[in-house]
Amino acid sequence: MYFTGITIAVMTFITIGIWHPIVIKTEYYWGTRPWILYLIVGLGCCVTALFVANVYLSSFLGVFGASALWGIGELFTQKKRVEKGWFPKNPKRK
Repeated sequence: MYFTGITIAVMTFITIGIWHPIVIKTEYYWGTRPWILYLIVGLGCCVTALFVANVYLSSFLGVFGASALWGIGELFTQKKRVEKGWFPKNPKRK
């Protein structure tokens, strides 16, 4: 039996699950300003994935990079959620 597909699926699920709280915490502490960092990390991981021969590492880098890029949109969506009162606003941040 080959477990490559299942392993990559689990790795993808965990990676996406980890990014959700990262986006929430980023917006809480720093707002949407770090979106450029998400862009740099996302593009860097995706480009690096093109040059890695190991299927697991390449898949991880691709998923991590895509999640970082997706996180840019989620940062701005999270800001709207905070404005609607669905998530707490950081009182220390202007």
